[in-house]
Amino acid sequence: MTPLSPFELRLPQSVRFGRGAALAAVPEILRFGARVLVVHGRDPGRSSALRDALDAVGAVTFSVACPGEPTLPMLTAALEEGRARHPDTVVAVGGGAALDLGKALAALLPAVEDPLVHLEVVGQGKPLSAAPLPCVAIPTTAGTGSEATKNAVIGVPEAARKVSLRDARMVPDLAVIDPSLTDGTPVAQTLASGLDAVTQVIEPYLCTRATPFTDALARPAIEMGLHALVALVEEGENPGARDRLAYVAHVSGIALANAGLGAVHGLAGVLGGETGASHGVICARLLPRVLHALRASDALDQRTQLRLAEVCALIDAIVPGGLDGMEGWLTRNGVARLPALSAADRERIAGAAQAASSMKASPVAFSARALADLLNDASPVP
Repeated sequence: MTPLSPFELRLPQSVRFGRGAALAAVPEILRFGARVLVVHGRDPGRSSALRDALDAVGAVTFSVACPGEPTLPMLTAALEEGRARHPDTVVAVGGGAALDLGKALAALLPAVEDPLVHLEVVGQGKPLSAAPLPCVAIPTTAGTGSEATKNAVIGVPEAARKVSLRDARMVPDLAVIDPSLTDGTPVAQTLASGLDAVTQVIEPYLCTRATPFTDALARPAIEMGLHALVALVEEGENPGARDRLAYVAHVSGIALANAGLGAVHGLAGVLGGETGASHGVICARLLPRVLHALRASDALDQRTQLRLAEVCALIDAIVPGGLDGMEGWLTRNGVARLPALSAADRERIAGAAQAASSMKASPVAFSARALADLLNDASPVP
């Protein structure tokens, strides 16, 4: 038998999954300390029940809003506000943006250096100099899996990039996945964020750093996620499908954190920073294009060819119109198209994407020309 390659695992210390899990986690949250900084998304009402429950048992809560995908100026302002409150713990409630801001705050509130010291690509990418505050992550969308990852994505407007703050200690101490918090999400948002999650189990399954552990999570989650998405889009609101999609999103975070990603996310980080387009929309629109490009490549080894054939066959069997009709399905269900890009834009984004951390585990080392062609296929000319 061939020996197994060595691997490491990074996981939340504790995970709670199930309807009602958010409020049930209040006693566990309090064990981290009574002064709680709550980071919420654009709608503060999504976190109000949790704040009320914490206040009712003696916690002192403060809140910071994350109205959009976090940027360095937003992070700097939130750090100033948070340090004035001296929290014991950070609880992030919201979509991937709110979770990323919460994780970044937990990581940097104890730090003395400027955030740029720790940001990748645009900064020095240095590890944290002090242990983060305890962090609790409670997603309200089924998408990014940020509650299980060791990084936070931060936009840097002056560099037109989205980059990571990354440290192994940034994996949340407690991840609470309460699928009821995702109920009623609009179809277009469900589809875009859900395809981000599905991409995050497909790419780890195909990538060069896949392990038996991540395979065991990712392979069944591909099929489960596709079925759940189709049910929610084609049949309407369905608690069972919401539960399954929330599960897929969570394990997608574990898979990507412990294996890697690929060209969809390699392009998405740069494209999102350049255009401000939604990360979920970018992933949804790029996934079929990247799968087609992988299928056309002669650089795949036999293992990856078999896995890619599996993935494409699942999409063909489950998604209306299959892989070839996937983009039309997205359009019919309200998912935005990618922003218009000039030829120069595409070439610049493709060149930057080659250096993205997400690209390092891609099963094909795409040339800048090939990546520009992918963007050419996926985005309109202005």
